[in-house]
Amino acid sequence: RAPRVQISYDVETGDQLERKEIPFVVGALADLSGKPEDPLPRLKDRKFVEIDRDNFDCVLEAMKPRVVFNVDNKLAADGCQLLVELRFKTLGDFHPESVVQQVEPLRELVETRRKLSELLNKLDGNDRFGEILQEVIASSGSLKQLGIELGVAKTPDQESAE
Repeated sequence: RAPRVQISYDVETGDQLERKEIPFVVGALADLSGKPEDPLPRLKDRKFVEIDRDNFDCVLEAMKPRVVFNVDNKLAADGCQLLVELRFKTLGDFHPESVVQQVEPLRELVETRRKLSELLNKLDGNDRFGEILQEVIASSGSLKQLGIELGVAKTPDQESAE
């Protein structure tokens, strides 16, 4: 494809005017790796990397960008902080769905939501199943057992281990 930026100038050679084109090259120096696990090479030892739309994901994966930070845990009422560590290998890793998959409490919340949505779909038009579910909800012991079976509640063994 043709370059988007073309810089040229006119040069007089003898009695003719000749148009010369200057190549447009940009070099950018930036630390885009965030908080790398392995130390980066010294600046003078680094090489320029050509990036285009075809190799962007490969370059991103080779850079191993990573961010680590604490955020207020809005999922718990105890006011604690949640440690977040995000790694990016492709441009798609910046999408909210991909970020959620990297944060365990959020991933569990989305999984629970998916399971509840599936349950709601099974309820649609199934009156008998709806009645059984109402009975389970009315009984707290049955509700806890349902949570264990759905994988959203801890078993008594898991609770005692903590």
